[in-house]
Amino acid sequence: MPVGAVRDLAGVAPTSPVGRLAATVERLRREVRAAQAEAEGRALVELAKGILVERLGCGPAQAARQLEELAEQARMSSLEFAVEVINQAARDRVAEATDAFLAATGARAARQEQAAVRLRAAESAALAAPDAQAVVGSLLEHALRPLGAVAVALWAAGPDGSLSLSGSAGFAPAEASRWRYVPPDVATVARRALTERSGQWITSLANTGLPTVGRNAHPDGGRVAVPAGTGGRIHGVLEIAWPAPLEPQPPQVIRQVEALAELCAHTLETYPPQQDAVHEPRIMPDTAELMDLADGLHDPALVLEPYLDDSGRLADFRIQHVNTRFLDPAGRPRAVVSGALLLEAYPMTAGGSELFQRIERVYATGEPFRARRMRLTALVDQVPLSAVADISISRHGNSVLLIWRIEDETARLASLLQHAQRLGRVGGFEENLLTGDITWNGQMFDLYGRPPTSPPVPLEELPAHAHPDDAVTIRRFLRTVLHQRRPASAAFRLQRPDSVTRHIRVVAEPVLDTDGRLFVVRGACQDISAQHWTEVALAATRDQLAHTEQQAAERNRLALQLQHAIMPPAQAPVRVPGMEVAVRYRPAETEHLVGGDWYDAVVLPSGLVLLCVGDVAGHGIEAATSMVVLRNALRGLAVTGAGPGQLLSWLNLVAHHLTGAVTATAVCALFDPDERTLRWARAGHLPPVLVRDGEAAPLPLLKGLLLGAVPDAPYEEGEVRLAPEDTLLMYTDGLVERRDSSVEESLTHLLTTASRAAPTALDQQLDRLLTYSRSDTDDDTCLVGIRVA
Repeated sequence: MPVGAVRDLAGVAPTSPVGRLAATVERLRREVRAAQAEAEGRALVELAKGILVERLGCGPAQAARQLEELAEQARMSSLEFAVEVINQAARDRVAEATDAFLAATGARAARQEQAAVRLRAAESAALAAPDAQAVVGSLLEHALRPLGAVAVALWAAGPDGSLSLSGSAGFAPAEASRWRYVPPDVATVARRALTERSGQWITSLANTGLPTVGRNAHPDGGRVAVPAGTGGRIHGVLEIAWPAPLEPQPPQVIRQVEALAELCAHTLETYPPQQDAVHEPRIMPDTAELMDLADGLHDPALVLEPYLDDSGRLADFRIQHVNTRFLDPAGRPRAVVSGALLLEAYPMTAGGSELFQRIERVYATGEPFRARRMRLTALVDQVPLSAVADISISRHGNSVLLIWRIEDETARLASLLQHAQRLGRVGGFEENLLTGDITWNGQMFDLYGRPPTSPPVPLEELPAHAHPDDAVTIRRFLRTVLHQRRPASAAFRLQRPDSVTRHIRVVAEPVLDTDGRLFVVRGACQDISAQHWTEVALAATRDQLAHTEQQAAERNRLALQLQHAIMPPAQAPVRVPGMEVAVRYRPAETEHLVGGDWYDAVVLPSGLVLLCVGDVAGHGIEAATSMVVLRNALRGLAVTGAGPGQLLSWLNLVAHHLTGAVTATAVCALFDPDERTLRWARAGHLPPVLVRDGEAAPLPLLKGLLLGAVPDAPYEEGEVRLAPEDTLLMYTDGLVERRDSSVEESLTHLLTTASRAAPTALDQQLDRLLTYSRSDTDDDTCLVGIRVA
């Protein structure tokens, strides 16, 4: 009767025929479970009797009576006492896990005995199970379901790193069938436990993207995967599924699961995975066959066997066999290495190269390892000797095959030389003058454009393959080498058969025999065509640069002459009744930075004094000529009697219509000596500075756009009445401008310097301002000073 039908009968009245049938089915199920438990308990009791027979030296009947008496005295059942006897005698991982669990939980006696019986029952059932499928079913029923688990899977690790599902319980049959084989390098929960060789306790599958069996049934459930191994070798992985997120487990539960994983390792040893028509496992050779295989290899090889300590853990590997091509890095004979432990023969393998850890991992997981140019170190007489080798490690049955190919230093250097010759386009040759034998390397044939099957060209025939203009150079080279017997070199143009001309440098040296006679000439040829054409292009660039520099120097010289003609650096003071005017011009330190700074101080026919400074944007001859135009234009416009604002408006039109879109800044002022008034305007320029009674301050910042920007721009005028001993300073930005400071900071420094100046002559005050200027732009500087008498 199906299980679902039995459930349907549960609600039927017990007095009806159907109800009686349901009660009978339920009673039979209880009897079956009780019989199974009794059979499992009987196996544990019989095992305990065997232990008493061995310990007490009595017969089976006497051991049975002794077991019953001891159980009665301990007030325990025979099954519970039998488990206690087994734990005391075995002291294995199951016993340790049981003791840890009971000590940590502090459970009551009945619960303690129940836990011990459960673990030993699981072990007994696993040992008595006919296959891996029955083992995992017993583990789930007796040990894992009480922990809240709902499913379990046992994976067998293949030699190629694949995983095969040896048994499962709690998963749907279709799901288990779909996951019967996992190819190598496919990331799963069990794969992570296998590669990391540690237990994976995942709180919830939702927190990881790893696929695994039964994920769709319990997407948020917890999952545990523990490697199942013995003696340092991992045979597979035990994977356990929980229906809900898994809380952090105490250490005693973790040890319980690890003990069950060790039971599964023995199961995988006893019941290897069955062959699959699609994924048939590779048949592993035994040690003798592996030795024969190693002897047939062309590379040095070692056959390693695991060496276990007294507790059954992997401690080392014994070098069971070395083949005839084996080369010890320290030069020791094969007989010394064969039969020794790996860490004794090569103790440094556990160090920086991590070779021992690689071998241990391959033996544990079965995944092969390959590496190029790994450094091997052997310790001989306390002296480390190193070698570089290509490494191959693979597991075959219970053995490990280690293959290394120690790099030949001579061969490596020869290969390095070949690559250097190829990259440098260098060919080598040797010519025996006695026998006429000529040896060329492959690069020489490439340089000459000849096939490798063609005969090399003798040195005597070299002029026939060179450009006619280089004949004298070639003959001088041959005379030095062949007749004067001295090393020589020459550069010539090689004409190849494919009509390509290459520039070649040849170097040769003569080799003399013991009698001092010349018998061999060795040398090399290098293709220097790229270098030649680079030198030609560089020479042309140098010529062009020299011509450009000459042109630039001539232009700067003309600009400097023009600037000095208009504004000489040393100019006599302007004499005006009631005032003193002084000017300073400091040209740029670098001649190619000749700029467009300008100043002017002239007495107009009306008696007013025109004072102005300006700065044309840019450097060179263009800026200098534009400065001359603006300076002369302002002089001519000033005789009209217009105010400074109107003068700047007209000057803006001049700048705007000049060829080349000239822009400039300027300050224009008209001083009336009789009234001591100064009318002024600015076009994008810094305002003048007034020094009165030892305090310096800038005049108000009037509105005014720089010259040449737009065709029509208004300029605001300002007026200030000067008192006796007042000093007015007009300057260009070359006096204050710094790359690392703002204009405001530089202007503050100028005001401080002007305020601290003691009452001196106007010329000395201007010289002091130029001396203490902090400008670092290497620009022209104009400075105009006015002092009222």
